[in-house]
Amino acid sequence: MAKKSSKLKKAQQKAKAAAQKTNQKINELGKYTSSLYTSLTTIQSLFDRIRNVPEKNMLKYEKLKTIRVNWKQQAEKIELEYKKAEVKATGQGVAGVGAGVAVAALGPTAAMGIATTFGAASTGTAISALSGAAFTNAALAWLGGGALATGGGGMAAGSAFLALAGPVGWTIAGVSIVASGLMFFKTNSDKERLENTYTLISNRDIKSYELAIVELSKRITRIIDESEKLREAIVKIETFGTDYTKMTEAQQYELGAYVNLMEASTALLVNPILGLQPKYSEQDFDKLCASESELYRRYFRTHKTMIISMANLLYKIKLDDKDKKLLAKSLKKNKDFLSSVQMAKREFDAADISMIERALNYRANCQTKCNGLSKNTSYGVS
Repeated sequence: MAKKSSKLKKAQQKAKAAAQKTNQKINELGKYTSSLYTSLTTIQSLFDRIRNVPEKNMLKYEKLKTIRVNWKQQAEKIELEYKKAEVKATGQGVAGVGAGVAVAALGPTAAMGIATTFGAASTGTAISALSGAAFTNAALAWLGGGALATGGGGMAAGSAFLALAGPVGWTIAGVSIVASGLMFFKTNSDKERLENTYTLISNRDIKSYELAIVELSKRITRIIDESEKLREAIVKIETFGTDYTKMTEAQQYELGAYVNLMEASTALLVNPILGLQPKYSEQDFDKLCASESELYRRYFRTHKTMIISMANLLYKIKLDDKDKKLLAKSLKKNKDFLSSVQMAKREFDAADISMIERALNYRANCQTKCNGLSKNTSYGVS
């Protein structure tokens, strides 16, 4: 048993370290997106001074400006809500703003990194399962391991946090799940099976974090490159004058190229980091409901929060019937978990996990059809 417990603890520690490194990279991303936003604002101000610009070009300028403004407002909101939560957490004696993570305090650049990581809600590329307040809470939960978003609730970070899980939430909160769940098992074999399930989840999340770190690094490299191009463009545009009709044809063409540059750079601000998106989204849930009979549809809609949360927990995790029973027994003993998925102890059992299996299989089958693949799919395949 000691060996198996050590294996689980090691996996959780490694997952936590990967989460910390990811947060550090998000913070680094924020510094570069802040600089990129400044360059985009500067070049936009130069475009705003140019008269007699063709209407279709002006519409594009304005659209890009609106997207950036919404992104900036989102970053400011995250920072503001973080500070509010920090005050609340301090008043309730919660240990540290970034308890368990690398980002100890959230400033404007870190908020910008988070806004970019999770996508701007106004662009259609946002986290599919979250918007508005739910988005903000999830971003805060990412940094504080759930502590800030709930004033010290730990696992009880709410449905917004859990909907973001995969890989965000469950790894950070996994210690509390295991600690409260394993004590109820009398036999070593049952404990070992359950520990193995949690180890699989942690190892899966480690891989997700590692891939996300690579993606974040590539995004930073691209932002550095685009920022340099924008700085060069700013110098050139200042020599063009302020009347579009008096510019040479070459200058007008070059101005159009700079608009394309602005569009590509704006995308680097607002497009989310794909590796940190939910593996099971609200759109996946809606497709599932649309495909089901009225009986199943009623069940899924009644337990929407649980379905999305647990689907993110169990994607790529294969469980047999015994594993499902043990996991259900573990989770139903956890009051924080039940509260977060809005279910009572008497409501949750292994049958619910089988319904998660149904949801994940439907999603996998949909993906197979969309990708034109013919291979067989099975429970937990993402």
